[in-house]
Amino acid sequence: MSDLIVFAFPSETGASEMDETIHQLKKEELMVLADAATVVRKPDGKIKVKQATNLVGAGAVGGAFWGMLIGFLFWVPWLGLAIGAVTGAITGKLSDYGINDDFIKEVGETIQPGGSALFLLISKWTEDKSLEKLNKFNATIVRTSLSKEEELKLKAAFGAGD
Repeated sequence: MSDLIVFAFPSETGASEMDETIHQLKKEELMVLADAATVVRKPDGKIKVKQATNLVGAGAVGGAFWGMLIGFLFWVPWLGLAIGAVTGAITGKLSDYGINDDFIKEVGETIQPGGSALFLLISKWTEDKSLEKLNKFNATIVRTSLSKEEELKLKAAFGAGD
């Protein structure tokens, strides 16, 4: 089982400031990442996604995976009633991959304009020790757990290999 965890920050630099601690957790073997991405939500609301290759190495899952997933997470809550049927179909499809409506809504509402987030796809971690070290960043944490099957289906849907 993998955990998809979003650490949200009120500033544009908050996500990048957590990088060094994530590196340390990996060195101490307290965390194994399948992939990571940083999102910055500009004051005008535009989203900038950057695959965090400095955290997991090049080519972990792929930019298409993060771009599509994060695009869905931010655009679905905004689509609202204008195209309700399409919104329902998209969120229904994401729930097939273990990402439920509550997670989508919470991510969209948590990362405000001028804020940032660090998305981690964690395959293994010592949660209590890791969170203890990450607590100093005062991030808002949004989390969902994915079974191995759900993770593979999600990656396949967004064109990322194993």
